[in-house]
Amino acid sequence: MSEEFDVRYTARLARLHLTEEEVTQFQEQISKVLGYVENLKKVNVEGIEPTAHANSVCNVFRSDEPHPWFDAATALANAPRQAAQLFVVPKVIE
Repeated sequence: MSEEFDVRYTARLARLHLTEEEVTQFQEQISKVLGYVENLKKVNVEGIEPTAHANSVCNVFRSDEPHPWFDAATALANAPRQAAQLFVVPKVIE
């Protein structure tokens, strides 16, 4: 499989201008990486459950439970302007 990877073709797709030395260097490096992947394919993983993380991931958020809160009058108490139990704010869109 590692011999099938064409560095020149991939470089052309990426619009990279590589020298012959770079092509040779990258071909060797990619061949080693793809060879390692081929070795990984030989590993027996039967009975091993696939994972996305090394550590187990669980929901870290607190439960959404209602609790007492302040009423509208308390919320509006410090508002600079209010009308009909609503906050009055400056117009920002003309």
